[in-house]
Amino acid sequence: MDSRRPPFVDSAAGALLDADGRIVRWTREAEQLFALPAREVCGRPVRELLADPAVWAALLAERRAERAAERSSETWSGTALVRSGTGEELEIVFQVLPLEAVDAGEPSGAARYFVLAAPAELVDQWRQDQAFTRELFLQDRVGLAVFDDQLRLVRTNTHLLPYTGLPPDLTGRRLGDFLQVEDAEAVEQHLREVLRTGRPLVLSGELVRTVEAPRGGAAMAISAFRLQATDGQVIGVTALFTDVTELHRSGERLAVLHRATAAVGGSLSVTGTAEELAAVLAPGLADLAVVEVAEAVFTGEEPAPGRDGRLLLRRTAVTGATDLLATAAADAAADPDTTAVAFDAEGSPAADSTATDPTGTAPTAPTAPTAPTATTMTAPLRARGSLLGRVTVHRAAHRLAYEPADLDLLHEIAARAALALDNARRYTREHRAAVSLQRSLLPPAQTETAAVTTASVYLPTDTASGVGGDWFDVIPLSSARVALVAGDVVGHGLEASATMGRLRTAVRTLADLDLEPDELLVHLDDLVCQLLVEAGKPGDDGDWPVGHRTGPFGATCVYAVYDPVSRRCAMASAGHPPPAVAAPDGGVEYVPVRPGPPLGVSGLPFEVAEVELAPGSVLALYTDGLILGYGGDLDEGLAELRRRMARPGAAATPLRELGREIVEGHPAHRLADDVTLLLARTRAVPPDATATFSLEADPAAVAKVREKATAQLRAWGLEELVFTTELVLSELVTNAIRYAGGPVEVRLIRAERLTCEVSDPSATQPRMRRARLTDEGGRGLYLVAQLTDRWGSRYTRNGKTIWAEQDLP
Repeated sequence: MDSRRPPFVDSAAGALLDADGRIVRWTREAEQLFALPAREVCGRPVRELLADPAVWAALLAERRAERAAERSSETWSGTALVRSGTGEELEIVFQVLPLEAVDAGEPSGAARYFVLAAPAELVDQWRQDQAFTRELFLQDRVGLAVFDDQLRLVRTNTHLLPYTGLPPDLTGRRLGDFLQVEDAEAVEQHLREVLRTGRPLVLSGELVRTVEAPRGGAAMAISAFRLQATDGQVIGVTALFTDVTELHRSGERLAVLHRATAAVGGSLSVTGTAEELAAVLAPGLADLAVVEVAEAVFTGEEPAPGRDGRLLLRRTAVTGATDLLATAAADAAADPDTTAVAFDAEGSPAADSTATDPTGTAPTAPTAPTAPTATTMTAPLRARGSLLGRVTVHRAAHRLAYEPADLDLLHEIAARAALALDNARRYTREHRAAVSLQRSLLPPAQTETAAVTTASVYLPTDTASGVGGDWFDVIPLSSARVALVAGDVVGHGLEASATMGRLRTAVRTLADLDLEPDELLVHLDDLVCQLLVEAGKPGDDGDWPVGHRTGPFGATCVYAVYDPVSRRCAMASAGHPPPAVAAPDGGVEYVPVRPGPPLGVSGLPFEVAEVELAPGSVLALYTDGLILGYGGDLDEGLAELRRRMARPGAAATPLRELGREIVEGHPAHRLADDVTLLLARTRAVPPDATATFSLEADPAAVAKVREKATAQLRAWGLEELVFTTELVLSELVTNAIRYAGGPVEVRLIRAERLTCEVSDPSATQPRMRRARLTDEGGRGLYLVAQLTDRWGSRYTRNGKTIWAEQDLP
């Protein structure tokens, strides 16, 4: 089969039928299409080829109806479903051509029929091709032209070139008949290459000018492809012309905008930013560019006009043609380095304020936005409501005049450059404030509790983005337990530090409620979501609030609770790296905690992982800045942390010294993020330092528990606490039996403090109230609060636990 012929012709099958509908002749194409050789079908009724022979009667009935209504000619066509020689069903489109007369639609005498059939899919494709070609020439959005092999126009649509100077009839003409010679030659060169190679041309840009308008013209994107006959002979080329003039000019302006944005965004120096801006504008937009910045900006202060209403500007950067600068500087009366700009009562530049021209000498008017002159434009450098300076550009007389779009571009560049200047002004002050705030919000570097001894290391980054929002915390809980926290707020700078402070305070508040780790993270996630909503709302006046966060908002956090009595540590993670545990024997493993989503995603649960820690184990909580600082790869960083914690003798090394060894090699000037490390060496409360008593819901059991507690305290040598403990247990156990029922469990823990716990099956939290003089009860919790150093309650899986702590003598 010739691959260059249309598929419809190659796949068409032919059959000759006699008057009775039997197959007389069967073409080779029919054999290929139906997978049936001629010897098997000749002589058979054609209806036997149908997938359902009963359809034959319906086809004849439809034909009779058409003839009766005189809606069709002698030739008729339709679709049918046939069964091929392989047993597959094939949908075809057929056409019947009678070779002899037909009487009332019925075969008669020696009448014969020639049937032409093709796959329905190919016929649909052929019809689509015809419709596509027709509609393509009817549209007028893109210029379309068909050339012969001599590049003479054969056919065009009505929108070939939307310019004057084109003849009404282009048929038979060449491009050189109505286009400039050089432009026509450039286009024809592309078309000849397409004719010669057959390789399509895609969006080649060329300037097109007509003979009648040689100074006009436009940029055209030209696409072309070669046309071939069915036998492969080249017969011409089709070209599409798309006007991209405005797109071309917009692209040039956009390129200048991108270069200016990249240039001013890479420096936190006021002078450097001004110089980079001037270097982009000349020659990108002008032959001369002058940038003037307010004096206050260089000292980091907020620019404001003086008592006389004028703002002093310093000429900071001048780039471009020196001859233009020398020519324009004829008036030496003005100070070549400074300019005073007057302000109106509302703080905007006055329209009649006197200022210097681009060279700094001749008085002009000009920071207020004005229409461009032929060769000069000025735009203010304004950011966050403050005027920081202005930028002026100038073109030589032989250059094209500025257009309004050029002024819009200059204003956009000036707005972005002003933000960069204001960022440079605020950087040093913000960075110092952030570091100070960050350190003030973190706990002491070393702490010691009954559960753990801790040491921490914090290395703030020293990059232009400012310090991050890393934090850690050690929170004493009830019953000698301790909570260990590490978190990382997304972003850097003062906002990240402030957000970190809010989250750290929230964690401490939630930890005081003695929540489970996963439940605490759920509440913390709700808080971050609320902060995110607040950050996305403007104030009542429509302005964004001060400190409005424009970057990504969120945080990661890991929260662990260690109980020195059970030596169990439960923890949950919100997108945070897993803690590492170094056992006393030197082995290091990462806790298999499944990290939940980062804080701020909301709607997804967190899972708790619980491990048992031997006394003397070292638990390491950290932020991603630590492991990424080892080389940038997460897996490599985790492996390096494991190696450093597993070195010989690490288990006996003081935590502060071990922390310095772990972060060694992380210089601040090379850090991409803050490095935070919290090390905790676990302790255990000996079994003989706890006592547990189980009681039934019987008021008589109160006296028994007092006796047992007294005996235990004397065994511990705490006789001084007997009276207070008896009174506290009497009140708490009596309340538990009266309001919660049984069973009731009492536990005493002797660690850094004496802790008395009373657990009952009720989930109702106790509430201390002020009893009146006439009330017979309601003073129990008040007495507990007065006699102990700290008291509270927490929910448990089986109810609640009320606890009270007393300092040891």
